Amino acid sequence: MKEFLHRIFSCCMALLLLASTTSWKVEKHYCMGRLINVAFFVDADACGMDMPVLAEQEVTLNQKTCCDNEVILLEGQDEVTAVYNDLDLDQQQFLIAYTLSFLEVLTPLDSKESFYNSYHPPKIVKDIQLLDEVYLL
Repeated sequence: MKEFLHRIFSCCMALLLLASTTSWKVEKHYCMGRLINVAFFVDADACGMDMPVLAEQEVTLNQKTCCDNEVILLEGQDEVTAVYNDLDLDQQQFLIAYTLSFLEVLTPLDSKESFYNSYHPPKIVKDIQLLDEVYLL
């Protein structure tokens, strides 16, 4: 269960990182007040009814075309860097002591001490199980 939750949390964090570093762009093209085209991440295609501006004609600021473009842009984060904080002397000492005490607990015992090396079991004179008629089934 713990491993399953760890995998879900890791996937969610990866998706969050991807979503925060990606730039999102939605462009809409309107012609005569009606939505003609919507494009994600790229430029929207025009409807072909744009009025061409010739070099001979005088362009005024009040002159409007029948088409409008609306752009919604969310810029993503460009650089993702890990933050490393410097540890002061007390924190370093605590970290070293904690690590050494934890590693000491995890070391296996190579030699097991036996306190019964000089103990010899008694000699069996009679088979007690047969005398008491006790049988293992």
